[in-house]
Amino acid sequence: MTSDSAPLFRPLELPCGVVLPNRIAKAAMSDSLGDGRGNPTATQMRLYERWAAGGIGLSIIGEVQGDPRHAEKPGNLVLGDLSDHTAFRELVRRGSADGTHLWAQLGHAGAMTHPPIGTPKGPSALDLPGLTSVALTATEIAALPDAFARTAQLARDLGFGGVEVHAAHGFLLSQFLSPLFNRRTDAHGGTIANRMRLLLDVIAAVRSAVGTRFPIGVKLNATDQLEGGLTPEDALEVVAALDSAGIDLIDVSGGTYFPGARAVSDAGGSGAYFLDFAQAARDRTDVPLMVTGGFKTRAAAIDAVTGGGADVVGLARVLVLDPDLPERWRGGGDFDPIFPRFPDPPEGGITAWYTMQLTALGEDREGPECDLSVAIAAYETRDTDRVTRWNERFSAVR
Repeated sequence: MTSDSAPLFRPLELPCGVVLPNRIAKAAMSDSLGDGRGNPTATQMRLYERWAAGGIGLSIIGEVQGDPRHAEKPGNLVLGDLSDHTAFRELVRRGSADGTHLWAQLGHAGAMTHPPIGTPKGPSALDLPGLTSVALTATEIAALPDAFARTAQLARDLGFGGVEVHAAHGFLLSQFLSPLFNRRTDAHGGTIANRMRLLLDVIAAVRSAVGTRFPIGVKLNATDQLEGGLTPEDALEVVAALDSAGIDLIDVSGGTYFPGARAVSDAGGSGAYFLDFAQAARDRTDVPLMVTGGFKTRAAAIDAVTGGGADVVGLARVLVLDPDLPERWRGGGDFDPIFPRFPDPPEGGITAWYTMQLTALGEDREGPECDLSVAIAAYETRDTDRVTRWNERFSAVR
């Protein structure tokens, strides 16, 4: 290990006492590699095994749903009493190789539930181009903390090293935080104190269920990047409240996947997107900060840690291009991947391309291996097939 790389490879002790072996995390992505029935596949297991072998300290598997009625895509995992627990244990075993900590990101799509497999429900009724949802009732909201807690407890029992509560990117808990999508007039709407109430109740229930020594992270938007959405000022108020909520890591990201909104990860540039917010958050919390989004070079990752903006750097698409990147960075030198360029991509097209590259990695085929139109077609065909399987599997639940 070179001296300049050393800051990235120092261990980090979390507030609960668990120690991450280094400061590089595979941030949660919707890898869409479930079997269409909510269970892990051999391809998914191999993918997370490859990332572990590549030298990351923390790996977060995205969109692990507790409720199949509110999934983001039919390739999501569903963790419950009827899941294939043997397959989940094998995913944990392989994804935790070489000392990597594998966490489950606890998801609930809310208003962004994929309509072919569920009913979109959010804090308020919405009727927007490409997005229609009904409002959750007070009874349904009251049941959510215990539902998240049951999923977290099962994740712990199956061997996951921690959980991340997903409150970013426009999914359910992010919807509650955003005044653009939360127009409630009861105790869960209006002021930011009310809008964050559900998130804090979920965290409290999860902590009670998993105990004090099990890591809990929260993924939080610095901003929705939408006019009328969550502002950095309100997000800092959430950070301040999280300081005393008993969590171990705040994963700072931003943006939303609502229809028509440009994904933050599709942006260009060479620098991290949310370091300025993380620096401001330092004054509001002692909880370790992970910053996700925009890290494309070794130099940027080192600067984020040495400059105090981040305790952990969250990498996503860069690890699709090179799953062994942390080990290359450990040795020094210029091993920064070259990102593909897509002129005038359709909405969701770039995500589809990267998703299909994840499939290639999990099958030990090296990408990039197809153009954008081929990737989109393959992605859509696979999802169509999985919708059928999903609805067959969960028809009784719906």
